[in-house]
Amino acid sequence: MDSQPEINDRVRAILVDWLIEAHKRFELRPESLYLTVNIMDRFLSEETVPRRELQLLCISSMLIACKYEEIWAPEVNDFLTITDNAYVRDQILLMEKVILGKLEWYLTVPTPYVFLVRYIKAAVPSDQEMENMTFFLAELGLMNYTTVISYCPSKFAASAVYAARSTLNKSPRWTDTLKHHTGYSEDQLRECAKQLVSFHSGAAENKLKAVFRKFSSPDRGAVALLPPARDVHIGSS
Repeated sequence: MDSQPEINDRVRAILVDWLIEAHKRFELRPESLYLTVNIMDRFLSEETVPRRELQLLCISSMLIACKYEEIWAPEVNDFLTITDNAYVRDQILLMEKVILGKLEWYLTVPTPYVFLVRYIKAAVPSDQEMENMTFFLAELGLMNYTTVISYCPSKFAASAVYAARSTLNKSPRWTDTLKHHTGYSEDQLRECAKQLVSFHSGAAENKLKAVFRKFSSPDRGAVALLPPARDVHIGSS
């Protein structure tokens, strides 16, 4: 991101916020969102993109992710529509080709989603509130570039589960089963978990509200409206 003269963490957060809205509008699989952001971030780390082409990068990244993850992927025209026809079909197809070439068609990547699903099952298999809270915190983390690049996908996912358990006052906060499946101890997760909880604390006031709105809805258990964890940094069980 440092090599991007027209992009900073705030601009990236705006892009991810918009992608989350588009993802919801198209009713896509969760995998598609995480892969879209992964594709976009990897491309931005390799190629300078002018501000006028950032939304083009977003929709082209999502198009690629959808082709990889979805059974019924949105059409190119659908992506043009959500940008109010700011681009034309040939621009999307060209950007798609450029992205795939730069990434050498490497799309089988370990995004946090793969680990989130595995760790949630290891935590409490039938707890829907726990699942919703974990994904809420993870998507808040996805908005923050520093958090995304500071922790590998497995640690990011494990931290989201730990932060969710702390938020919902699960006891113990971290079980031997979770330690076994994740490979991480509480001490190793607290730093990232504390960041995720801080994002929860500021979510209602943040101008970028896609994640907050999404997880304030009844179908997501309105977990965004629950109070954030108060003592995750202490790590009490």
